[in-house]
Amino acid sequence: MIKFLHTRIRVADLQKSIDFYCQHCGFKVFKGPKTSPQGNQIVHLELPGNEHMLELTYSPDYEVKVPEDLMHTCIGVDDIKAYCQKLEDDGVEVWPGNWKEKEDFGMAFITDPDGYEVEILVND
Repeated sequence: MIKFLHTRIRVADLQKSIDFYCQHCGFKVFKGPKTSPQGNQIVHLELPGNEHMLELTYSPDYEVKVPEDLMHTCIGVDDIKAYCQKLEDDGVEVWPGNWKEKEDFGMAFITDPDGYEVEILVND
């Protein structure tokens, strides 16, 4: 059997990214930070109850430039309105900006410190 283990994203500030994903998206540090043979600093984050990990990689000689709409990650939550309200209360911009007025609201986005989009959906 083949398993999908992790997805790596490059980040400009490892601690800032760790803090964002842990404080606002529910991740926990699973492994790291450690230094790879190539000199990258790597940390693996997990969402409790999930097998797939998010690998954050920082390299001092790599300039992070995330093109708009290149890729995104996605998390599922039970109560999207309450979750988005908590994000806004914590100072995180939720878009679309009119999410509070939508009656059938079931999808939103936030942007991490490097410009990667994080989609938020209602758990099925």
